Amino acid sequence: MGATGKRAISAEQSELLRQIPSVDELLAQPRLAELSKRVDRNLVVEIARTVLADLRARITGQTTSVVLADISTLASDPAALEERITSLVERLLAHSLQPVINATGVILHTNLGRAPLPESVVEEFRRTATQFGNLEYDLEAGARGKRDVHTAELLTRLTGAEAAIVVNNCAAAVLLTLAAFARGGEVIVSRGELIEIGDGFRIPEIMEQSGAILCEVGTTNRTRLADYENAINEKTRSLLRVHPSNFKVTGFTDKPSLEELVTLSQRSGIPLVEDLGSGCLIDLTEHGISEPTVRQSIEAGVGIVTCSGDKLLGGPQAGIIAGKKELIARVRRHPLFRALRVDKLTIAALEVTLGAYLRTAWDEIPAMRMIRMTPQELKRRAENFIRELRPEFPLDEVEIEVVDGTSLVGGGSTPTQTLPAKVIRIASARYSATKLEQRLRRAPAGISVIARVEEDRLVLDLRTVFPEQEPLLVKTLAAVLH
Repeated sequence: MGATGKRAISAEQSELLRQIPSVDELLAQPRLAELSKRVDRNLVVEIARTVLADLRARITGQTTSVVLADISTLASDPAALEERITSLVERLLAHSLQPVINATGVILHTNLGRAPLPESVVEEFRRTATQFGNLEYDLEAGARGKRDVHTAELLTRLTGAEAAIVVNNCAAAVLLTLAAFARGGEVIVSRGELIEIGDGFRIPEIMEQSGAILCEVGTTNRTRLADYENAINEKTRSLLRVHPSNFKVTGFTDKPSLEELVTLSQRSGIPLVEDLGSGCLIDLTEHGISEPTVRQSIEAGVGIVTCSGDKLLGGPQAGIIAGKKELIARVRRHPLFRALRVDKLTIAALEVTLGAYLRTAWDEIPAMRMIRMTPQELKRRAENFIRELRPEFPLDEVEIEVVDGTSLVGGGSTPTQTLPAKVIRIASARYSATKLEQRLRRAPAGISVIARVEEDRLVLDLRTVFPEQEPLLVKTLAAVLH
């Protein structure tokens, strides 16, 4: 090291550094010159400078980065640098959010976007997004209106609530409701309901951000009505009941019924808020799912119910707040409502989804259609799929069969409940199940396929694969099996 702190470089390193072309020389290359006409030239310049700086750092040993593979080739070959810069620019401009084929059997897969929207939403998006609309304009009165009206009547008819508003997700719905009712006051909640779901969404932290003071009662596994009654004081602003959603406590457990909490709320004059999470609008017990509906809570007398729009409801990401008219009005007046409100595309998607419920057109809602699929239907699809696939892979290297399996609702809903299914199980003499899963995920045919691995077998569940995706899935699977 010299006095300046710079590392001495060898003659070979000096020669490599001299060979590196300037940014101007690179941008004069045909491919980069053409690229600079299609995109902002400043972007190409910035990426070129980054690549050259990385190359110099690699040559002088200032970084151990392996972003640039062969530094001697790159330093002396402008075409190789041109290719590197072009690929980085193209990658930056490519869409990061991409469709995938969900072959996991998890219907509301949080990492894959939860509920896929009805097909009719696409046309509604085009119509709503590309034109002006009456989002907040009362056409009858010729004056400013409220965006709530587009979904309010649909929600009240489907839930039995007196009023309903929509915000951007369920966490926002809980935050806004507690801020409106309990800022500076206490909210009583059972210790067994202080849950964490999703990416670090914790009920206690949401309560803290709302300005409400958490009053824990009972224990993790047992909370009695008397615990709530004894905790009520002059600072109490709300009773909170939280549906567990993503876990279940079994064994020596106890908790007050919804009816008991409603009676306590009415007797004390303290509003009861219930976070149902999943947003189930219809009884799904005949399909093997036992989940409380929003209407059941409303009819039981709950003051406010909050839930998600993109779980069992099967619509867009949204937080629904439904309940008694005077309570919803208080929530709507809170300043946070404007910060958390939804845009016109969410409203459009929610309108379409709720409209399908009113028409009992369950098959128009992808999540409902997937839930309602029978093992017999899945077996037929799986057998047809295998018939299409067999000619495409080496018979002596691949074992493929249809077996009993299970699908999951997912999305933080019905954690212990599964749906009986028929799944495709694959073993390869050439690749392990983990390797097959990896190859599918890396999109050899242009679209990534997300599958499961169980007992060293690749498992595909067609419940969550759209029928029109099956030909591409056959092509992709054939590619990875070779």
